[in-house]
Amino acid sequence: MEGDCLSCMKYLMFVFNFFIFLGGACLLGVGIWVMVDPTGFREIVAANPLLLTGAYILLAMGGLLFLLGFLGCCGAVRENKCLLLFFFLFILIIFLAELSAAILAFIFRENLTREFFTKELTKHYQGNNDTDVFSATWNSVMITFGCCGVNGPEDFRFAPVFRLLTQDSGEVPEACCRREPQSRDGVLLSREECLLGRSLFLNKQGCYTVILNTFETYVYLAGALAIGVLAIELFAMIFAMCLFRGIQ
Repeated sequence: MEGDCLSCMKYLMFVFNFFIFLGGACLLGVGIWVMVDPTGFREIVAANPLLLTGAYILLAMGGLLFLLGFLGCCGAVRENKCLLLFFFLFILIIFLAELSAAILAFIFRENLTREFFTKELTKHYQGNNDTDVFSATWNSVMITFGCCGVNGPEDFRFAPVFRLLTQDSGEVPEACCRREPQSRDGVLLSREECLLGRSLFLNKQGCYTVILNTFETYVYLAGALAIGVLAIELFAMIFAMCLFRGIQ
């Protein structure tokens, strides 16, 4: 009876570690996509130290889960106590790190509000100055997503640095102008009319709403995936300890 229980525990351990292996592969894939994505999301991440750190953490966690899932499967199949103990300790460390990251993300969530981005844009935006990382990033985002400012073109009326550099010659930056197609290589419909604020020739929707709508589905998916991974890790630790104690 004890042997059957141990055998069942071994196979359950293998199944949970296989899911950890798959979860690690998914996180690794998402982390790589964020870092190499050609649509402009990479530049948003690169310009924000908090997001850049998060992307590297995602890559590291994905890689570790990928490796540990493999080790856990080997430990379960071979019934190796050393591998099982190593697996348990590292899963525990990762579990606590992920839990800490989730708590920190909740605490600092106010840094991702509409008001925060509006304040930063109006304070630091310098128009077509591509030597400024902040401005170049915003230009790339506005061109890529076909949007203008955080809330809309009116944001630039309250951007003192932008108004000073353009000497009030333009209501909006060139990045807000509509293109055909809507990409960096696209042709401006009418640069002059756009810079004068003519609504037919500029993108009127704010980037906050556009990006939120674009990534809303992925945010919920990422949250569900994170909860699933944490639950699997918790069960894997329990099965690892049970199997560790059951091996003679």
